[in-house]
Amino acid sequence: MGTHNINFSEQFEFTGKVKTLSIVGIVLGAAAIAFGFLAGDKVMHERTFANLLLMAYYFACVCMSGTFFLAVQYVAQAGWSASILRVPQAMAKTLPIAAVILIVVISAGLYTHNLYHHWHADGLTDPNSPNYDSLIAGKSVFLNVPFFLGRQVVFLGVYSIFSTLFVKFSYNEDLAGGLNSYRKSFKNACIFLVIYGFTTPIFAFDTIMSLEAHWFSTMFGWYNFAAMWVSSLATIAIIIILLRRAGYMQWVNNSHLHNLGQFIFGFSIFWTYVWFAQFLLIYYANMPEETVYFYKRFEYYKFWFFLNLAMNFLAPVLLLMDRDNKRTDAKLLFVAIVVLLGHWVDYYQMIMPGAVEDGHNGFGIIEIGTAIGFVGLFTFTVLTALSKKPLIAKNHPLLQESLHHQL
Repeated sequence: MGTHNINFSEQFEFTGKVKTLSIVGIVLGAAAIAFGFLAGDKVMHERTFANLLLMAYYFACVCMSGTFFLAVQYVAQAGWSASILRVPQAMAKTLPIAAVILIVVISAGLYTHNLYHHWHADGLTDPNSPNYDSLIAGKSVFLNVPFFLGRQVVFLGVYSIFSTLFVKFSYNEDLAGGLNSYRKSFKNACIFLVIYGFTTPIFAFDTIMSLEAHWFSTMFGWYNFAAMWVSSLATIAIIIILLRRAGYMQWVNNSHLHNLGQFIFGFSIFWTYVWFAQFLLIYYANMPEETVYFYKRFEYYKFWFFLNLAMNFLAPVLLLMDRDNKRTDAKLLFVAIVVLLGHWVDYYQMIMPGAVEDGHNGFGIIEIGTAIGFVGLFTFTVLTALSKKPLIAKNHPLLQESLHHQL
């Protein structure tokens, strides 16, 4: 379409059915969480906390990766994405909320002993205690509550600061034009990517891997990074396709969708590569202290184990291999939803065996309700942020390249 037809002041209106459904989702989620805490015993409490951690972590990771997407585009000086940046900006703007929720969930789980009990329990580091665990005692310099929570606050705080800066610079660019804001975004993106690259593996080690503190994998950080990145790409694709169907962002063409499809395809392969590399090394070495991680998942979560591979590997590879499928919004939307649900299964696999007593894994009101609640919360917060500013960064220096993007 010609650029003379584009309304550079187009703004999303967050009203009607979508807003109502997002609020209903939040209410249903709160009810499911209340059910888990009020109706159950200790195992139910653990399940509820595990689901809260799963969804709070997933919420934060998708928003963090929205910031990562912005930073990558600035550092690469990518032109194709200049007209869709307001979507990841809305996700980045929501990150401070997601960060606070995650820290609250982690803190509550720690202090009620419903999360991280593998390393946070009475007597584990006391040689005179019957609960003494020499392995955990050896890790206590790193895995102790003040340092652990401090790292969470610092990591999420730093990511949130950069998220706020990227959004602020883009809005300033709308008002003032010129290259000053773009240059600031570029410099901050360079700094952010270095920090993000070094800290996200540690963030994953802390938040998820330490649920089973006796086990460790140096590949776990990158495995988590791949999951959060491809989930964020799927979320961006879903929001853009649904906005187009609602009559917004008509400047987005099939080539933009093609790019997003390529990223989802490529990083789904990367996720599979890291997942399989971690599995193969542990299988090959056959060391009991390492195989225990997969033994639990085979023994108690076999269905989820194979569903994880089918949704996160087979679906994107088979359905996005074809060029036309990446350019067709219905097919890309379907795959993006499958991938987003697939990484819920992925995180479920990572968290439940370490957070809930063996053999007490369940799937029901708590899992479905908590997931619906966080989907409602994500929809409400991100779309509220998206509705505050025009849907296109009209003074982005590479905007014309994006508006004429063709593959």
